[in-house]
Amino acid sequence: MNIQIQNPELVERVHAHIQTGRFQDADDLIEKALDALDEKIPSLAPAHPSKDIEKLFAPLRGLNLEFGRNPSTGRPVDL
Repeated sequence: MNIQIQNPELVERVHAHIQTGRFQDADDLIEKALDALDEKIPSLAPAHPSKDIEKLFAPLRGLNLEFGRNPSTGRPVDL
């Protein structure tokens, strides 16, 4: 793939960054810039695909778990 940069100021910025020695070539600069962008902007896709509620609770089936509230009101509060 060939990419042409039309903006002369951007061409100068690319050359200046390469001349600093931090980047070997334009490919290296673009790769590191895209990596930094990926870290800064989270993916638009959800991290975990959504599950229906049955699949979500399937691993808990058969464990006889109680999901009721604890009736304890905690320690008394003197006002």
